[in-house]
Amino acid sequence: MISIKSDEEFEVMRAAGRIVALVHAHMREHVRPGVTTGELDVAAEQIIRDHGATPEFQGYHGFPASICASVNEEVVHGIPGSRCLVAGDMIGVDVGARINGFVGDAALSLPVGEVDAATQRLLDTTEECLELAVAVCGPGVRLSAIGAAVQQHAESRGYTLVREYAGHGIGRRMHEEPSVPNYVEPSMRHRDVVLRPGMAICIEPMVNAGVRHVKVLDDGWTVVTADGRLSAHFEHTIAIKSSGAEVMTIL
Repeated sequence: MISIKSDEEFEVMRAAGRIVALVHAHMREHVRPGVTTGELDVAAEQIIRDHGATPEFQGYHGFPASICASVNEEVVHGIPGSRCLVAGDMIGVDVGARINGFVGDAALSLPVGEVDAATQRLLDTTEECLELAVAVCGPGVRLSAIGAAVQQHAESRGYTLVREYAGHGIGRRMHEEPSVPNYVEPSMRHRDVVLRPGMAICIEPMVNAGVRHVKVLDDGWTVVTADGRLSAHFEHTIAIKSSGAEVMTIL
C-alpha cells in the first residue's frame, strides 16, 4: 500500500534528509587514500546521532553498520570494516537516518584520490542518470518514465543496469511501496504506478561497467558484479508535491 504524506510529515522527512546530506558532505571531504571504510562508518554514525537521529541501517534485518560502503566491484550493501581505501578506488556510500518517526535515504559514489578516465566516466554517467530521473518526476508521471530516463542514458553510454535491486517508496519505513525500477520492460505495465502528491520515493540507479548480473558474497550482504567490473550507485529521496518534485536529501 502506498502511503501519502502530509506537508507536516514532509517537513520531518526534510529534516531526516538533511542529516543524510550532512553525512554525504563529510564523505566528500574525507574519502581519500588511507582511510578505512570502518572509519567512515564511525563518522557517519556520530553525525547522525549528533543531530538527534538514529542510523536507519544499523540493525536493519541484521545489518551491522550505519552505512553501506561498497568499493569498486561491490554494487550495494558493502559492510564497513578494516578495508583501507587506495588511490584509484571508487566507493559507494549509502546512508539512512531516522528522526521523529520518518526516514531519509540517499547514496553517492566517490572517487578515491585520482581515478582513471573509465572510472570517472562511470561515476559521471550514474550521477547523470539520477539527475535525469529526478527531472522527469512530478504528479501524473508514471514510474516507467523514471526507469526509461535511467535506462536510456546508461545504455547509450554502453553500461548495464542492475535489475535485482530498485528504488522504493519511503516514509515511516525505509522500504515502502512502490518499487521504482531503473529500467522498463513490457511485463511491468501492470504495476506502472502514477505519481501523485504526497508520495515519497527513492530513485537509485545502480550502473555496471560490464554485465548487469550480480551475486551476493558469503557475508550474506555484499552484492558484487558477476564479472568483477566496476559498479556505481547514486540515490536521492524525492517528495512528490502538487507543484512538482523536491529532492529532500540535499543541504
